[in-house]
Amino acid sequence: MSSRPRTGREIREAFLRFFEERGHRVISSASLVPESDPTLLFTNAGMVPFKRVFTGEEVRDYRRAVSAQKCMRVSGKHNDLENVGRTPRHHTFFEMLGNFSFGDYFKREAIVWAWELVTAVYGIPREKLGVTVFREDDEAERIWREEVGIAADRVVRLDEADNFWSMGDTGPCGPCSEIYFDLGSQPGSKPGFDPTDESGRWLEIWNLVFMQFERDATGTLTPLPKPCVDTGAGLERLAAVLQGKGWTYDTDLFQSILARVQELSGSRYGADPEKDVSLRVVADHARAVSFLIADGVLPSNEGRGYVLRRILRRAARHGVLLGLERPFLFRVCGVVIEHMSSAYPELSERAAYVADRVQREEERFLTTLSKGLALLEEEVHKLKAEGGSVLPGEIVFKLYDTYGFPVDLTADILLGEKLAVDQPGFDRAMEVQRERARAAWKGSGAVQTGAGYSALTALGGSEFRGYDSLRLSSRVMALLVDGRSVPSAGEGQAVEVVVEETPFYAESGGQIGDSGRIVTPSGEVEVGDTQRPTEGVIVHRGHVVRGEIHVDERAELSVAFEARAGAVRHHSGTHLLHAALREVLGPQATQRGSLVAPGRLRFDFSHDAPLSQRELERIETLVNAWVVENAPAGVEYLSYKEALAAGALAMFGEKYGDNVRVVSFGDFSKELCGGTHARATGDIGPFKIIGESGVAAGVRRVEALAGAEALAHWRGQERALERTAELLRAPVSEVVQRVEKLLEERRVLERELAALRAEKRGAASGDLVSQAREIAGTRVLTARVDGVSGAELRELVDTLRGKLKSGVVLVAVEEDGRVSLALGVTPDLSPRFKAGELIREIAAVVGGKGGGRPDFAQAGGGDPSRLDAAFAALEKLIARS
Repeated sequence: MSSRPRTGREIREAFLRFFEERGHRVISSASLVPESDPTLLFTNAGMVPFKRVFTGEEVRDYRRAVSAQKCMRVSGKHNDLENVGRTPRHHTFFEMLGNFSFGDYFKREAIVWAWELVTAVYGIPREKLGVTVFREDDEAERIWREEVGIAADRVVRLDEADNFWSMGDTGPCGPCSEIYFDLGSQPGSKPGFDPTDESGRWLEIWNLVFMQFERDATGTLTPLPKPCVDTGAGLERLAAVLQGKGWTYDTDLFQSILARVQELSGSRYGADPEKDVSLRVVADHARAVSFLIADGVLPSNEGRGYVLRRILRRAARHGVLLGLERPFLFRVCGVVIEHMSSAYPELSERAAYVADRVQREEERFLTTLSKGLALLEEEVHKLKAEGGSVLPGEIVFKLYDTYGFPVDLTADILLGEKLAVDQPGFDRAMEVQRERARAAWKGSGAVQTGAGYSALTALGGSEFRGYDSLRLSSRVMALLVDGRSVPSAGEGQAVEVVVEETPFYAESGGQIGDSGRIVTPSGEVEVGDTQRPTEGVIVHRGHVVRGEIHVDERAELSVAFEARAGAVRHHSGTHLLHAALREVLGPQATQRGSLVAPGRLRFDFSHDAPLSQRELERIETLVNAWVVENAPAGVEYLSYKEALAAGALAMFGEKYGDNVRVVSFGDFSKELCGGTHARATGDIGPFKIIGESGVAAGVRRVEALAGAEALAHWRGQERALERTAELLRAPVSEVVQRVEKLLEERRVLERELAALRAEKRGAASGDLVSQAREIAGTRVLTARVDGVSGAELRELVDTLRGKLKSGVVLVAVEEDGRVSLALGVTPDLSPRFKAGELIREIAAVVGGKGGGRPDFAQAGGGDPSRLDAAFAALEKLIARS
């Protein structure tokens, strides 16, 4: 028994080794950010990286696979995160072990191997196991009973809700078979195998999915010609079973993480149930945070970044409950990285970056936390002053959503004040947020593919031959018009052309598709774009400009030379730019997206601050130095693992197979890339950065030009400078000094003008004060003024208030058919008259809106003809008070 796998690492390695010995390709874990799948927030199952294989859109050079996939599951339910740390097996991040068959073996092998691994390799006693099958799956039950030898009372049939899996409303689907482990008698449990027992006695440890049908829009099931297998076994659950633990947190997967939290906080696990919850929350969330940031997710207020921020801040808040009031989570993440880097090396590669990002977010949240407490104290004071006893739901939600206060924390604080939470109001606000989340991330994960493109896959696909040649002769395999396959297309028609071999590059990796011409004996197509709508198929999109084009004709294909040459310069330029960014900013500056066009490039990368002028100059200088070096391009084909081991960079959001193309320049740039590139860096030409900006939280963008486009940019700037010198009547060398002198002269004139206007307002204010009237014991001044800006209007109100000593001032100015209002209340009257409240009612009279502080407010309106009525409205409001 001592040789049985017991540690989490041993369990993972035994699973992978078992299936590798049975002909499965070991596939490295995909990113938590699903590649090319906008329908999913996170990779949430082992099958996600193989989705296109299961749907038939992608073909790989293996038919059996096994993986240990990192996964994230965080639902939109309020209680979802609150369950983490409070239940034995609820996690945000987890590892899914799975074996897959793509039209190769089916039920018999999947079932027999699963049983062999669980009983013979992991050593789980047969009598501790039970299995379920779909109610109509006679084949699976027969295999379990006759070939595996499970007793009849240990095989239970369940309905579709429990034992039938589908990828979406339509598409591949099929029955499931699950393996359960007996945790032993529990309060309320029944004797015998019963997977529906709600006592918690029976724990599901492995799910075998048999994809054998295709479901259409009517719900009809059609048997698939090549059924597949998709299985999933949670590593955390297996570890708990094999280590004899009731809670996954008690396994070795979490012990070193929990030890670090105890060391930092001084809390001992097992001494206080509530502190145990906090310890477990921190341990779980530290794993999720580490992996998410390592995979390129950064804290933000939307999408994946919002989920990360919630998890990170929740961990920080539980740290506060443990007495940790300074950043600590980044230290816990260090243990996660140390413990799990052997299985997921990307963690150690980005360890410093993860620590830095977590620490920054912690510091920001601790400031936010204190602001949240201040807000809560203010709302409690207000509620008591008004005689209320229930804190409104929208306030509770704001504390929860903005400041990270769970409802139970708010409720605890309120309990000490003898107040309660408006739970229904909070639930309504939460539902509004859920609807927003559903709208932002709708979709089941099902893949929709045009029937016309799917049919093209059967033709054998297209071969790209355009790395070394821009001209090629080939056969027209198919034509599509409006998405439908046609035998021919005539002059004026928009058409998509598919050929056997093509020199046209299909848009990928940020590089736009080639343009050019396709000429046949009977016609000609002007190609405007080239795309790869489905795996293995390249379509040339354009218009028939002469004659007709027919399927099976020979065609001469020629790529537009200048456009391709420009794309080549800018694509190779992005590689050098990426290398320079990492050299100057650090290894965390990883690609998040790009656009490579014939006339420009755009490059998005991970970085959380604007680049300084000095940094931009260093980056630009470095790229141009490499251009001058004229380092030759190197291209080699390696396995994905070999490429990464050789130091090649994999691009964010790109999808890679097991064999990849590696493009390198000198010893400074090596990336996985299928794009077209320069033969040497000197071919890129001069490189000029023309813009830097932020595009999202933690993501910056650099725009640049290379070659002829960079030269044209410099010439344009030179002409603009020469024209400026001409207007200033000064040599180019003196333009800066002349502009500085003019600006200084302008500042002097502006100061003199401001002084004159202030003097004029002062004189005018004396006249205006004399117009003040007394209404119900309060001095009220209303006046129209001319030629006054918004800022000056405010200064005028301040001057008039000072001269009135006590009173209410309302001044207005008309301009371009609109009216601007400013209202001030002297300090002694602000407890009685709130400027913000008064201006809202007055602004409505002139068809506008406004607001402000108790002592000063501003508004605008679109009906100056009602200004006298607005003045009268103020007087009525004062009189009523």
